[in-house]
Amino acid sequence: MNKTELIAAVSEKTQLTHKQTDTILSATFDSIVESVSSGDKLVLVGFGSFEVRERQAREGRNPKTGDKMAISAKMVPVFTAGKAFKDSVKPPV
Repeated sequence: MNKTELIAAVSEKTQLTHKQTDTILSATFDSIVESVSSGDKLVLVGFGSFEVRERQAREGRNPKTGDKMAISAKMVPVFTAGKAFKDSVKPPV
């Protein structure tokens, strides 16, 4: 599902226009990015959490030449699914 399909699905469920739904979803995504970018952890109970974590520096290899290269440390966004989300995706036993 892409963003256009998500807008159509949410629009149908909420009885809002596509334009209104697009505005709401865009604002939601922007707010999540702003929150995580500023170092905050965003928790949506039952859905999951978004946070930023530091990835340690490490040694890698150039796939073309096989030469060793240094990969610097960096901050990366991370999403962790909540229990309800995980349970809804888990196949029935």
